[in-house]
Amino acid sequence: MNEVHPATESLERPGVVRYADAEVPTDYGALQVIIYREPETGVEHCAFVAGELLGREQVLCRVHSECFTGEVLHSLKCDCREQLDQALVRISDAGSGVVIYLRQEGRGIGLGNKIRAYALQQEGVDTVDANLQLGFDADSRRYHAAAEILDDLGVASIALMTNNPAKVEALRKDGVRVARREAMSIAPNDHNRDYLDTKNRRMGHLIELE
Repeated sequence: MNEVHPATESLERPGVVRYADAEVPTDYGALQVIIYREPETGVEHCAFVAGELLGREQVLCRVHSECFTGEVLHSLKCDCREQLDQALVRISDAGSGVVIYLRQEGRGIGLGNKIRAYALQQEGVDTVDANLQLGFDADSRRYHAAAEILDDLGVASIALMTNNPAKVEALRKDGVRVARREAMSIAPNDHNRDYLDTKNRRMGHLIELE
């Protein structure tokens, strides 16, 4: 059993409340699944924990935003499912780590607006301009909940699995000690190659394409 605070000692913070946890057998091994809720909105976030994290430095960590189309429908338009799978494999292989799963679909614009953006992309608009044409920022995600979850888990510092330097900076601004960035290798396909290239060119990502 992983060393985490029991649910009976749920800690209330400005953004999230931890109220449930259980060990779950998975293809990646036994993971402690901890559920957090934002009291004001009812939005639920998850932490998938391997091993002992309390007081640990440079904990292998992925802060991952929900992607219904990629993770449930296995859409080929993005690399989200591959990144989630890779992160879970890596914390399992390492024997410790955490994947924080944030419910902010479509880089924070929601599932419906994400599908509207997909419709624009079918007309030749790239992923950045699609969001802008709908009246949103290119990336509307926030990471305060992830910072509070890491604090609740007692993590001292993290090795962040991401190709997005802006995510590193956003977490640091929210008080997370990011010791280093761990790159994630992605194998592109014919449907997401332009999408990945756009993230590199226009959003400053550092995607290492296999």
